Amino acid sequence: MIIQDRDNLIVKTVARFRLILGRQIKVLCNFAGERACDRRLSLLINEGYLSRERMIYGVAGIYTVTAKAKKDFDLPLAISTPRLDQIKHDIAVVDTAIYLINTEKIILSDIKTEKELRHEQGFSKIRGHEPDFIYIKDKLKNCVEVELSLKAKDKLIKNIKTNFFAYNEQKWIVPKDKSKIRDVLSDVYTQYPNIEIIDLESVVNK
Repeated sequence: MIIQDRDNLIVKTVARFRLILGRQIKVLCNFAGERACDRRLSLLINEGYLSRERMIYGVAGIYTVTAKAKKDFDLPLAISTPRLDQIKHDIAVVDTAIYLINTEKIILSDIKTEKELRHEQGFSKIRGHEPDFIYIKDKLKNCVEVELSLKAKDKLIKNIKTNFFAYNEQKWIVPKDKSKIRDVLSDVYTQYPNIEIIDLESVVNK
């Protein structure tokens, strides 16, 4: 297999997220059609650079990078092991990145994922909260949180406060029916007014 620039983009894009779907790779790596994307992904799987696994019924195959890809492509980030309890969240994170690329008119390189943030943080420091990803627009640094299930209220408010002091805007992606999460965000808005709530359904259907 002759490695092309597109292959570098695919492997490095997959490595940046905890997991990713083929349809998301197609968009983020600028494939014109699904067939061409699937063909390239199959080649990368056959060469041992990508892994594709079906883990949940009704969810398409999940792509991650392999140890061979980490070595041959000199990837600095750790290899992710998908967790069953986080798969829907991690898929929504990538969908949100695509949504903001379209709506905020940013590009993929404007985004820094949680994996990248933690890599920069290193192992020697105390590991605090990091958002699902951040992005730069008009020289302003914004963060994004995908919240599908309610965590402890104190922890949620602590994360909101941390984001308030660290970022210009914090966007929270929340399902319409998660009223308790929305209530917490609404209740602290006066104190932390850089919060924006976006319906998960708008992100997925965009």
